[in-house]
Amino acid sequence: MPFIDEIKKRAKEDVKTIVLPEATDIRTLKAVDIISKDEFCKIILIGNKEEIVKIAKENNFDISKAKIIEPKGSKDYDEYVNAFYELRKHKGMTIEKSRELMLDPVFFGMMMVKQEKADGLVSGAAHSTADTLRPALQILKTAPGTKLVSTFAVMEVPNCEFGENGVFIFSDCGLNQNPNSEELSEIAISTAKSFKQIIKKEPKIAMLSYSTMGSAKAEEVDKVRIATKLAKEKEPKLLIDGEMQFDAAIVPSIAKSKAPQSKVAGTANTMIFPDLQAGNIGYKLVERLAKAEAYGPICQGMAKPVNDLSRGCKAEDIVGVVAITCVQAQEN
Repeated sequence: MPFIDEIKKRAKEDVKTIVLPEATDIRTLKAVDIISKDEFCKIILIGNKEEIVKIAKENNFDISKAKIIEPKGSKDYDEYVNAFYELRKHKGMTIEKSRELMLDPVFFGMMMVKQEKADGLVSGAAHSTADTLRPALQILKTAPGTKLVSTFAVMEVPNCEFGENGVFIFSDCGLNQNPNSEELSEIAISTAKSFKQIIKKEPKIAMLSYSTMGSAKAEEVDKVRIATKLAKEKEPKLLIDGEMQFDAAIVPSIAKSKAPQSKVAGTANTMIFPDLQAGNIGYKLVERLAKAEAYGPICQGMAKPVNDLSRGCKAEDIVGVVAITCVQAQEN
């Protein structure tokens, strides 16, 4: 069974409610049409009902099962305004500014999740990562015990014998620009937990670099090597190794040559990139050139499930991320 079909099947076991604030984007409404047929979750759209319905009708999308909420006319608007003001008044928030922000579908949607009127939120088809995650961090904040919020992408590569039957998790692909060794170790640990949660298999974590096991000497390589050591000290049971090149991480014959003592090399399914440039380039390269399905960036470390989309996403990508968000909400 394809990875995303398995996720949808799990989502149906305990149906959750997900907010989609980009309700006038054609890709969002097409995704709602698909989700309505699959019936693996309930959808709330935020925005002007008349405009949303008009766009859906023009494109023959069935969104009849989705609930549409207009912030200004909502019975919860004043409650959310006051709640957000209380959350942020120590940062200079005013009631007037809170009223303005609660008219924004992303902010309003985040407050719905905060107040447990919905289980998660997916945005980013028409917003930058910052415009999706800033409200999340202001309203929902981080999960207890979490030192760092980061992101990952689930990659499903067709006709691939590597990874977990062609399925990988890549991290961090969307948030932390240049993590230091301590931060990189936290990203690795969070991603291992996400792999277990989403893929339901044992993560085998490769800490990626342009060097394999000391083949190059440089500050950038030392960062990855130290991060690997820190992650092993924090979580001794994790199958994690590095630093290593991508080919050594996934190809058994190359692993035998470059990292013969490693229990991860040649079998890795969880790839930790040294910085955001490498992670973002890497996941988009695989998506476009290998014709992989890429779901994400998915957030890890938030108190509630909130996920970002690439602005180049397709409707089917939104469907996949919504399904993953449902599974995260089940585990939350």
